[in-house]
Amino acid sequence: MPELPEVETVRRGLVPVMEGRVITQAAVNREGLRWPFPAGMAGRLSGARVTALRRRSKYILADLSTDETLLIHLGMSGRMLISGQMLGTFHHDHPAPKKHDHVVLDMDGGARITFNDARRFGAMDLMPTATAESHPLLSSLGPEPLGNTFDEPYLAARLKGRNTPIKSALLDQHIVAGLGNIYVCETLYRARIAPQTKAGNLRAGQVAALVPIIREVLAEAIEAGGSSLRDFRQADGELGYFQHSFQVYDREGKPCVTLGCGATVGRIVQSGRSSFYCPVCQR
Repeated sequence: MPELPEVETVRRGLVPVMEGRVITQAAVNREGLRWPFPAGMAGRLSGARVTALRRRSKYILADLSTDETLLIHLGMSGRMLISGQMLGTFHHDHPAPKKHDHVVLDMDGGARITFNDARRFGAMDLMPTATAESHPLLSSLGPEPLGNTFDEPYLAARLKGRNTPIKSALLDQHIVAGLGNIYVCETLYRARIAPQTKAGNLRAGQVAALVPIIREVLAEAIEAGGSSLRDFRQADGELGYFQHSFQVYDREGKPCVTLGCGATVGRIVQSGRSSFYCPVCQR
């Protein structure tokens, strides 16, 4: 499932063709995906101007001139693909409709945004912009890891006394929003913290190191266009490239990249997810 860097990469790709533009026509080709689409979604989108395109956790939020906000979740395989627009030095003509093109937005600048989702675990919803933060999918989210409210005192307070492994704590969207399995594994490796370590047992210096390392990993991943392992594509159809920089994730049995370490990357399963780590560097 796309994590914060992938969703932010898609948002940035959509901004030039959506923000400030009018949705001249919206087409909805099925009743819903993971959940039913809101009633009259095509009509409510058609004619609306996108006043701002922002991100909250793993959700893209398009604020509209109609005082509604379109919430977009990519799910496991969802893609927001642009056609009919110059993207860098390339012009992407409108492709022939495909089986899993579920929502199509034609913009007044000539671009077409197609939400394609083969596995249909994605979602779209419309909500009043004024109360968007109270939407059930957003209301209980923790702070953004790249925002000012996510800092050392906050994280220390949220981890204090917790008996859960630090890997699970950082995946908890109530503590910090947008982190997923890939970037938590990479963060804990750089911080030299074993994923099994109880969150409440971290030393003050370890907690202090986590905040800048989380930001560093996310910034590098966004710069690389996210990670493409299975389905993820950027808005222009290109792959992300951060997977080429993985230090532990998906590297089970391969040598640790730390010079002189000599160990191989291990894997354990925590809460049904694979945790990749170096048993020597992360103690």
